[in-house]
Amino acid sequence: MARLRARYTEEVVPSLVKEYKYANLMAVPKIVKVIINVGVGEATLNPRLLDNVSEQLAAISGQKPIIRKARKAIAGFKLRAGMPIGVSVTLRGDRMFEFLDRLMNIALARVRDFRGVSPKSFDGRGNFTLGMRDQTVFPELDAGKIERVYGMNVTIVTTANTDEEGRSLLTGMGMPFQRIEQEQVAAG
Repeated sequence: MARLRARYTEEVVPSLVKEYKYANLMAVPKIVKVIINVGVGEATLNPRLLDNVSEQLAAISGQKPIIRKARKAIAGFKLRAGMPIGVSVTLRGDRMFEFLDRLMNIALARVRDFRGVSPKSFDGRGNFTLGMRDQTVFPELDAGKIERVYGMNVTIVTTANTDEEGRSLLTGMGMPFQRIEQEQVAAG
C-alpha cells in the first residue's frame, strides 16, 4: 500500500470526521484523480517536440500520456483544429498516491525560493490546481538531458463539496500551503 494512502486512512479520515462531524465515512472527502497537463504551443511549428515532452511526462508519472489536440482553429496562433498542442496524463489509485507523495515531499522542496503553494488555487468545489514552471524539479528527469523547460499544470480532483474541506484534506495529506496572515485575509 502506498505510504500516502495509509496516511489518508489512518490519520486524515479520523481528523476530517472529527473536524466536520461526518455521520458516514463515505461522506469524508477523498482524492479521486490527479491530472497532469503540459501545453506545448511550439508544437504547431514542430510536432516532434511533443515526443520529447511525452517521454518526460511518462518518466514523471509512470504512465503513458495522451496527446491533446486543438478543438478549434485560432488564426492568431496559427492553429488549426485537430493539431497536436499538448500532452496529459490522468492518474488514479496507487500511481496517483505515489505521484502526490513525490510531488509534495520531493519536487516542491526542490523549487527555488519555495514558500508554499497558494491556497487560493481552488475552483470553488474543492478541486486544486497547481501550476509548475519547471519539470526539472522531479528527480526522475536528468536535468542535463533536458533541451527545453516546459511548465505543467497538476490538478487534484477531490470529492470535497467546498474549498475549505478540500484544503483540510490536502493539508492533512501534507500539501505545503502558504501561510496567509489574518490581516491580509481581512484586507483582501
